[in-house]
Amino acid sequence: MGRTARGKQYKHKEVGMKHTKVTICLGLFLVFMGFLAFPQAAKAQDNTVMWINHLDFLAGDASVITSFDAVSAPIVGGLSGLVITSTAATGDNVIEKGLQVPPWYLVTGVRVCYEMTSTNTYISQIALMQLQTPGAVTTVVDVTDRTSIDPVCVDSAPLAPINQANGALRLSLGVHFGGTGEAIVIRGVGLILIPDPESPIQKEIEALWEAFENHTHIYLTGKGVGHNNTEAITSEPVDPSVPPPTPPSPPTHPPKKPKKK
Repeated sequence: MGRTARGKQYKHKEVGMKHTKVTICLGLFLVFMGFLAFPQAAKAQDNTVMWINHLDFLAGDASVITSFDAVSAPIVGGLSGLVITSTAATGDNVIEKGLQVPPWYLVTGVRVCYEMTSTNTYISQIALMQLQTPGAVTTVVDVTDRTSIDPVCVDSAPLAPINQANGALRLSLGVHFGGTGEAIVIRGVGLILIPDPESPIQKEIEALWEAFENHTHIYLTGKGVGHNNTEAITSEPVDPSVPPPTPPSPPTHPPKKPKKK
């Protein structure tokens, strides 16, 4: 094969290498953008908390009053919140709100940050309700009484993953009042989410990771001429957390000197 043919072969392989580099760079870019948009998407079992607007809960009936008073409301000190009181002497009621869950995520729990004026008034349940068909709902309830007077954040019991694509979601907090002069202050509410392993973006990220971890490509050790026209294959990506192999021990005897002619 003449030099011209070798040169064409080399250019052809060089173009192939450039296409390979472009493909890998594009894949890494997509992975990076996926991390920015869905920071937990790389590991389908990782939890993330999405904080929702806790100031727009609606009262179960007219006896429950929800208000936002950052100046004179009970236990306002520090970060203000949604103040919940009751005109009834004692009793149970609820506050509720609709939920907007980002696509490709599943709900596995609820985090509630709150405090109260006394242990006689408390959050009696955390419930997630999902519409199945008009008139039919599925309800998942954590009925643990949340009675801390001091500011605290609590998580509901872990739930089987709930897919928002199966129906509209609503969050309900049961509230129990020990008297008209007592109050609950909701400081924050968050949804505990995990990525949906069946989502398109999760499958794409997993495919890119697999391609990245197992990637090798063929390259020429020289300019493609004569003894430099040798193909070699790169190793797989190196994990920096794994220590390098131990180098071989030096020879125990010095090499023999060549005899003079």
